[in-house]
Order: sequence, then C-alpha cells, then structure tokens
Amino acid sequence: MNVVSGRSSAYVWRMAIKDNLHALRDQPFIGPVARRLMGAAEPLVNVVRLSGVIGGNSTPFNQSLSLATVAADLEAAFSNKSAKAVALAINSPGGSPVQSALIVKRIRALSAEKEIPVFAFIEDVGASGGYMLALAGDEIYADENSVVGSIGVVSAGFGFKHLIDRVGIERRIYTAGESKAMLDPFKDEDPKDVEHLKKLQAEVHESFKQMVRDRREGKLTAPESELFTGSFWTGATAKGLGLIDGLGDIRSVMREKFGDKTNLRLVRSSGGLFRRKQPSVATTGDTRPDAPLLNTANLVEDSLQALETRALWSRFGL
Repeated sequence: MNVVSGRSSAYVWRMAIKDNLHALRDQPFIGPVARRLMGAAEPLVNVVRLSGVIGGNSTPFNQSLSLATVAADLEAAFSNKSAKAVALAINSPGGSPVQSALIVKRIRALSAEKEIPVFAFIEDVGASGGYMLALAGDEIYADENSVVGSIGVVSAGFGFKHLIDRVGIERRIYTAGESKAMLDPFKDEDPKDVEHLKKLQAEVHESFKQMVRDRREGKLTAPESELFTGSFWTGATAKGLGLIDGLGDIRSVMREKFGDKTNLRLVRSSGGLFRRKQPSVATTGDTRPDAPLLNTANLVEDSLQALETRALWSRFGL
C-alpha cells in the first residue's frame, strides 16, 4: 500500500514538474533551459478561434469579430518560433468585408514574417466573410456537413416611411450635398440611390472574387459562374468544387501532419483575469439627466443588432 502510494506521489511530482516546464518553455529567458530539460519537445500547434459575426461595432450584448478583438491573439499565436503551425478554428456566417479582409491580411503578414504555416478549419459555418477568413489558411478543412461558400455581397435594412406616415410623424432632414441622405429608411427608395449601392456591391464582390482566385489558385474545379453566385454548400460538396482542401477536424488533421503527440494550444491572450470589462447598458457612467434615455437607446440598438445577428445565422439553419 505504501509502495503504491509512494509511486503515485512520485508520478504526481513528475507530472507537475513537466507541466511547469511546458509553461516556461516559451518564456524569453528561461525558455531555452526549460526546453533542454524537457528533451525532445512535443510538436506544438497554436489554435486561434475566429467565431461570431464579423464587424467593427461591438456592444455589450453583441461581441463582433474584428481585427481589434483578435489582433492580440494572432500576435501571441505567431510569437512562438517553435510552433509547427497556427490553426484557425472558424465559425462565422460573415459580416463586414473590411474587417474580414483586415484579419486575413494580418494573418498572412504574420505567417510570412514568422515563416509559420496556417491551417484553417471551418466548423459549423464558414460563409461570406467567414469563408474569407478561411482564405488566410495555406490549407482549408471542414466537416462534411459544414456550411461553406456564400461568395457574394448583401446589404439589408428596413423602410419606415409608411410606419411614420401612419403614426403621424414628420421626417425632417437637412443636408449639404444632394446625395448625403441617400437610402434614408424614412423616405421612398430612389432608383438612382439603389443603382449606386449596387455598383458599390459589385466592387466589393469583385475584390472578394479576386481574393478567392489568388488564394485558391490552381485548386478551383468549378466555373466562376457557379462559385461566385453567393450560393453555399456542404463541406463535402465544397471539397469537390475546390473551395477547401479536405475534410477533417483540427485534432485529426494536425496529428496526421505533425505526429500523434502534437500539442494543440488554444491562444487566449486577449482574455484573462485583467481583461477590461465591457460596461453594461445600464451602467454607462453617464451622470447627465438624460442618461436613462441614452441607455434606452443603446438597449434598442443592441436589440436590433441582435435580431440582425440572429437573422444572419438563421440563413444557414443555425
């Protein structure tokens, strides 16, 4: 009984020492010593999660995915020179094309600078801007039932003209510049404004298409007239179209490439104990007499944004 207990205690101590050495191996000064004590290191792959609707406007109720929210995680993931690769765990229905492109550019720049390959893994959805994020990978993988594609551009909004007419509200707006109030939701649509919007969409769409052409060069097997319509497919079909490289999850693919002892480490540098907490809607810190009205306005804005987010996910059955 004592022998078994002693062995168990020694085993626990060895594991504790090993865990501490793992934690120290990436530190700038003591890291080399820790790595020598550990002997042959397990292959390391840093994992960065890119999950949610993409946009630059985050609120307490709707945390958007943007370069600002993931920059620290990306820097940390590529800072370890001993990492064999960086894996992106993507689950996004899309959103802002600008933020999507900014994130992709940052990933590609870090990959080139640190000479670390990138593998993208689509989980439930990698559509529209979510698929654009996947293009940051040197190789793209998905589950056979993942939703992939939606290479297109959409603009959505509401028209309130008939509502304010019914309620008896008069809309007053003053501009300097004849196009300053185009697409005002409280006015009738102007065909010229709609035409202008469609031209903008066409430019953004062409930029998206060119990114697909560049990043999937020599891999696309279907004509552009099929790929760039805004349609989306399962991972199994997307593989046949050349939009992804294979079917699989992070663990299985990374172990197949780097060995069964590959260590997958989730990077969470932007979180932690000392992360700055987002203020709640009810406590903005505004002591002006009209503060409750401002809070109510924020709540309404958050609610509308939440509905739009829900609608975006719902397009893909989620």
